[in-house]
Amino acid sequence: MISQSKSKWVPPLDIPIQLSGTFGELRNNHFHAGLDIRTQGRQGLNVRCVQDGRVRRIRVSLSGYGKTIYIEHPNGTTSVYAHLKKFAPKIEEYVKKNQYEKESFTIQLFPKLDEFPIKAGEIIGYSGNTGGSNGPHLHFEMRKTNGQLPINAMQYPLLIEDTRRPQVQNFYLYSGMDSFNSQKEYPLTKVNDSVYTSAGIIASGKINVGLRLFDRQNKSQNKNGIYSASIKLNGVEYFNYQMDQISFDDSKFINLMIDYKELKTKKRRIQRFFAHPKQNFSFLKNKNQNGEMQIGPGKSYQLLIELNDYNKNSSFIEVYLTGIKNKLEHQKKKESLIEITKDHKYEFNDKSVYFQKDSFFGIADIKVKDHGDTLFVGKDIYPMKKAFKVKFKIPKEDSLTISKSFISFLNEKGKPVFFSAFKKDGYWEGESKILGKFLVTKDTIAPEINAINFKESQWLSNNNFLKFRITDDFSGLKKIRGEINGKWILLEHEPKNKSLVYDLRDIKFKKSLNQLTIETEDQVGNKTVFKRTFYRKVK
Repeated sequence: MISQSKSKWVPPLDIPIQLSGTFGELRNNHFHAGLDIRTQGRQGLNVRCVQDGRVRRIRVSLSGYGKTIYIEHPNGTTSVYAHLKKFAPKIEEYVKKNQYEKESFTIQLFPKLDEFPIKAGEIIGYSGNTGGSNGPHLHFEMRKTNGQLPINAMQYPLLIEDTRRPQVQNFYLYSGMDSFNSQKEYPLTKVNDSVYTSAGIIASGKINVGLRLFDRQNKSQNKNGIYSASIKLNGVEYFNYQMDQISFDDSKFINLMIDYKELKTKKRRIQRFFAHPKQNFSFLKNKNQNGEMQIGPGKSYQLLIELNDYNKNSSFIEVYLTGIKNKLEHQKKKESLIEITKDHKYEFNDKSVYFQKDSFFGIADIKVKDHGDTLFVGKDIYPMKKAFKVKFKIPKEDSLTISKSFISFLNEKGKPVFFSAFKKDGYWEGESKILGKFLVTKDTIAPEINAINFKESQWLSNNNFLKFRITDDFSGLKKIRGEINGKWILLEHEPKNKSLVYDLRDIKFKKSLNQLTIETEDQVGNKTVFKRTFYRKVK
């Protein structure tokens, strides 16, 4: 852990701290690198710097962390504040100046060393819902500055009330580490507030544990992740982890820590308590503990699982197993099995699929079929280590039709979504880390822009903002450019609610009559030009 200096430490929000996400919990394709702090469903709350420091990085993005500020502290840590609605005035002015200079809403900035010194408790921004956020909250992180390694911010004085133990929903034993091995659920009975058990279990060979579980704090109903876990068989520990620090590289292997097939087919997230031979998790301290336990015939075993949250609330699963003779199951080798040590290429008349070696973490049963206009590339039940390449030959059609075509991916609802319009050597091609169905689709409809709060030739002297709704029916927006009287303007785009907002106070108007132009383009080049005149009093 980072040694905390004696300097003042201030919570990042003025309201009581309630969590909707904990450090290290399993998310879709990544480990959560911070704490998600609830903002009572509101935006615009004061966000304060937790310790003295200096602003070292600022980022504005349409996805991910949205509007984010990174502050470096003298004790070797960096604090991160994400999904902000906007920055504090002096920082906002600096960001906006650079956005206008670069003519870009999305931007990444690295202020000079002493450009923005910040005191503990100083307001640095206002909470929001920008980027990949699913609702108003503050994503707060602490990192080791050297290497930018996320550390558990629960070690700081956040005063989170928590007397609730982790809760177990389902208990499973697995016979192996990949999708070919069997999984069996065993019903649990709660003995008391902290202990679960199950009726006697018959098992054989190598087994490992899977659980559906969550943790909650006292004043929040969100189902969050646990802090640590230990698996013991007859008193010997076979697996242990504790979420004090992670690496962003850990997320490359996160799908090995869940039952990926179960998640994709039944929408149930089962956490696996083992170390797959292909993973390299930084938070597993004992590399010799892989979570696999050998059950011998005629022997009795006690399996004890301990689960903890950061505040040392614990739950236990205690079950007894009896070993029987292992029944060897001979699995017939399938022609569609992909061996991870080889490249695999599937070629058809006008399509192809290419898997490079080590695309998967283990052997995968993949059926690749060409069926009319659709390319079937297995089922999304295997986590992938590397992307595979999909190619469709570009037919000899008119150039306009070709320019509006692209490869689409059929989502879970069977609806085509934009995948790739990249052209090379007479083919459309793209790379995917998700198995499924692909086909060539056309998009001939341009994006649509509608003004919300003003009309053509309207006087806007008392307005501070111009508001728009921008939509695209299919391939998605690629570019947006706004101008007033031929000069670039900063349009704030929020894809989640399809909004565009312009702050009229950004520029000093030199004449009453003004021409607004917004040009937008989708992923395949369909364009819309929105024009409107308005009047504004010259000051």
